[in-house]
Amino acid sequence: MARVIMTLRVMPEDVDIDLDQLLEDIKAVIPEGTDLRAVEKQPVAFGLQALRMNFARDESMGGTDDIEKAISSVEGVAQVEVEIVSRM
Repeated sequence: MARVIMTLRVMPEDVDIDLDQLLEDIKAVIPEGTDLRAVEKQPVAFGLQALRMNFARDESMGGTDDIEKAISSVEGVAQVEVEIVSRM
């Protein structure tokens, strides 16, 4: 079975959101079977930073909908955007 690699960009609600705490909260809600591979803080504008996150999982688990929904439910998350989805 092939693996799918996904890159998501998570925008916080405010510049005052602690991105380290937000990351920990996101890790707690990621669906089982989905591996968080890498995270980087990406400057956006006016002091606002986004989290750029790479995930991997089996192709049989489907697309990104459940991941997006789980991350969107975390307090402090304003928006989740899928940047890249590729098959490995």
